[in-house]
Amino acid sequence: MSKQRQYTLISLTLLVILGLGGYFWRDDSPAPTPALKHSYAKAVAMAHNGQPGAARVLYQQLGRNDLSAIRRAGLYAELPNYPSPLALKLATRDLQHDDPLVRRAAIASIQAMLPGAQRSLVLGPLLDDEDQSVRFAVVDALLGLGPDEIGLYFGPLQHTLEQYQHTLAQRTDDAPAQLHLAQLYLHEDNFPKAAAALDKTLQLDPGNLQALAGQVQLLERQGHTEASRQVLASALQQQPDSAFLQHELGLWLLRHGQDEYALLAFARALELEPDNNDYRYTLATSLHQLDQVGPAQKQLETVLSRDPANRKARVLLIEYWKETGQLQNVQILLAQLEQLNPDDPLVQQGL
Repeated sequence: MSKQRQYTLISLTLLVILGLGGYFWRDDSPAPTPALKHSYAKAVAMAHNGQPGAARVLYQQLGRNDLSAIRRAGLYAELPNYPSPLALKLATRDLQHDDPLVRRAAIASIQAMLPGAQRSLVLGPLLDDEDQSVRFAVVDALLGLGPDEIGLYFGPLQHTLEQYQHTLAQRTDDAPAQLHLAQLYLHEDNFPKAAAALDKTLQLDPGNLQALAGQVQLLERQGHTEASRQVLASALQQQPDSAFLQHELGLWLLRHGQDEYALLAFARALELEPDNNDYRYTLATSLHQLDQVGPAQKQLETVLSRDPANRKARVLLIEYWKETGQLQNVQILLAQLEQLNPDDPLVQQGL
């Protein structure tokens, strides 16, 4: 065989090898279409504003593999309003994502979608995650669950909780860290350390109203009811137009069986901050407890008129309409929910 033919044969062989290599090593994941690439912002807007078809486009975006971590995490901020088996599957898959930011976002989303025992089974394995921030996010997601709900993960959870507390305790110049540390200590009924962390928070940030609310709760948990009332009353005297403090007053009154006075405080909080849907939701539940079902329904209707994606308010309003036997209104709300997310468990359940 001539040298020229040998060189030709070798060249052809190399081309075949390179071709096969390219075939086997190629990424088979389909490239996103231009339409999908440009629809991220639209999908987020649809989900946030509760527009028909929101769940479908949200799931489509989560099915992409070309999104940046921060964009992917942004989708999970909207997902709890659109629960379904597929939503849970997508979030569970991202518990293994390379970026801790995405894993933490998926954890928060699953926390909002799953009840206690199921949540523990899904998130418990991440107590061994290589990233500390992810492990701590799991602690936050499981905090407050009972031993039976936590099950086999009780030991690992306690171990990670101690690491979490130790890490926060080192951040002595960080007011939010000290506040969160106090909340972790309160969970364990470690009152002296909780008090010290709250004091440190207020030293760093004297106007921190959440720390003040923490002090009220701490005193109550220790049985010092009158002292807790005085702390809250003193704060309200200094800031009578604080919606947050009015809302905290309402919660305090509820805890002490003074439902009618609590209603007045919740109404005042909403008057001071009328765009706060959380305050309006609390007012609705308080009205319902006092058998004022009609006004409670009106408050929830206002929430939905301003925030159609608010599934929590929609579900509660459906329950209230069922109580009063107004099934036509229930059907309307379910039909609207089906437009948003046809796979929503409540839609599947029907009337």
